[in-house]
Amino acid sequence: MTALISLKDISKTYYNGDLSVEVLHGISLDIEAGEFVAIIGQSGSGKSTLMNILGCLDQPTSGSYLLDGEYVSGFEPDELAGLRRRTFGFVFQSYNLIPTASAQENVEVPAVYAGASAQDRHDRAEALLNTLNLGDRLDHRPNQLSGGQQQRVSIARALMNGGRIILADEPTGALDSQSGEEVMALLRKMNESGHTIIVITHSREVAEQADRLIELRDGHVVSDRTKKGRSNPEAAIGLKQKAVDGVAAIADVSEAIKMAVRALRANLFRTILTLLGIVIGVGSVVAMLAIGTGAQNSVLDRISSMGSNLLVVRPNMANFRGGQGGSIVTLVPADADAILEVPNVSFAVPEMTSTVTVRYGNVDYQTSANGTVPQFTDAKSWKVGTGEFINQQDMTNYAPVAVLGQTVAKTLFPDGESPLGKYVLVSKIPFQIIGVMSEMGAGPGGNDQDDTIIVPLSTGSTRLFGQRNVRSITVQVKDGSLINATQTTIQQLLDERHKKQDTQITNMASIREAVTETSNTLKLFLGAVAAISLLVGGIGVMNIMLVSVSERTREIGVRMATGARQRDILLQFLIEALVVSAVGGAIGVVAGLGTGVLAKFLGAPISFTIGPVALAFACSFLTGLVFGYLPARNASKLQPAVALSSE
Repeated sequence: MTALISLKDISKTYYNGDLSVEVLHGISLDIEAGEFVAIIGQSGSGKSTLMNILGCLDQPTSGSYLLDGEYVSGFEPDELAGLRRRTFGFVFQSYNLIPTASAQENVEVPAVYAGASAQDRHDRAEALLNTLNLGDRLDHRPNQLSGGQQQRVSIARALMNGGRIILADEPTGALDSQSGEEVMALLRKMNESGHTIIVITHSREVAEQADRLIELRDGHVVSDRTKKGRSNPEAAIGLKQKAVDGVAAIADVSEAIKMAVRALRANLFRTILTLLGIVIGVGSVVAMLAIGTGAQNSVLDRISSMGSNLLVVRPNMANFRGGQGGSIVTLVPADADAILEVPNVSFAVPEMTSTVTVRYGNVDYQTSANGTVPQFTDAKSWKVGTGEFINQQDMTNYAPVAVLGQTVAKTLFPDGESPLGKYVLVSKIPFQIIGVMSEMGAGPGGNDQDDTIIVPLSTGSTRLFGQRNVRSITVQVKDGSLINATQTTIQQLLDERHKKQDTQITNMASIREAVTETSNTLKLFLGAVAAISLLVGGIGVMNIMLVSVSERTREIGVRMATGARQRDILLQFLIEALVVSAVGGAIGVVAGLGTGVLAKFLGAPISFTIGPVALAFACSFLTGLVFGYLPARNASKLQPAVALSSE
């Protein structure tokens, strides 16, 4: 009959630079299914190394290891994980329970990596703990259990997937004598049920309770004594047939997330500090892009309110540098009339302005007077709120009428009195109020557009301003696709009329494009600044994960001993990083939106769009993935035996 375990000339050498230490020297032995074996030896005899090889936690330097007649010496790490999952159960001296998990959750760990469903795991773990008289301790964490209770949880975990072979490493070493006797009695009972028990111990008293005693000294087997045969070999065969096998993957992502949250909660303060970096980064992206987009939209709306098919003609001030005194007579109303004759022109609106003092009753107010023509409201996309606007008859008759901006109206008539029909003194000249403009707000330069009084161009030129030149002429073209050609034609017309190029034309469509380009550059800059914050947060995620791997090395070893593959460990730590980033990203989005709402309440132009929010959250998720990968990879590459021996 083929032995369950067969070792042939097994040796193990450890290397440290040029120094090599051979711990096991050509060990050969067979262990039958259903045996109760004790391997005894003093410290340094090689018994722990032999246990690691027997349990597929480590591989020999040379020799062959057959398990159920199958060579496992050259197995890949994931193949060894499959063997541990299907065949072995480990009972450790220091229990090696996961401190953040309950007793039931600790017992369920092997079944998680076997792909068992949540309900099956819960039922089997509860049944095992009830069998071991721990039914009232299911929700207790390791620090709430006595040493004997923790060891019984460890035994239940070893049996979770069937545990044909139970490897017990100093199972009574950390227990008092009574608890130690109870554990050995449990192991004896398990052996009678068909489990192959291998106890590693330095205690002669514990070893004598086994049916077979193998003694190691300096890496050699010095004695192998069998006291009695197997208790129940038929049951051992039955255990092989009933062994739990699965896909060796985390059953569902929710389980991995649950483990991640549990681990992060164990170091709550450190997790909060890491979250803070992600929150600041994501919040900055959301808030800054909202502010940048709002500012851009505000400027573009103001430009659009003036019309995108507009040309603004002004004097070319570069031609008047040099300190010439007096008024610059460049543009005159007749130029506007000439421009109207150019094809593709809808209207040409001249304007002249001056600062004036307006009086009503005992209220004096200094404001800007704007002399213009009836088409002004179309050129500025500015509607009359109440009353009416100046008309052509007012222009022809030099009528002393005026239309007030909202700011002037509220200043002169603070009690809500209607200004219509009232007379005000403009630079000591009486003007009748015929209308009040609707509220326009601040202009592109931040000036108050409502702080003005509008009069007919003819009246203002002769009675207020004392000059004939105009400040600007606003031209609207009919076909926006021909705006550049129309601009060239108007420039040529004015150059010909003035016998020199003393005017300049601003294309509002070009301004819009320039503003858009500048705003996009500014948003990119703001986004880059915020991205730096996100990068710092990502480094924080990497830091916490590296520390977590270092602190939880033994836990990683336990998970590998219970059947976790390398990619299971990789997945778990990646999910932990992603959970941190996702939670931080969600809080950051809320914080960014809150900052934007506050800024909007304080009067800043804010524009929220789904794009920046989704981008910021996706970046936080990607940050967790990128910066969490290296620590997760380091964790997955740990050797089980090395991880279990870490302090």
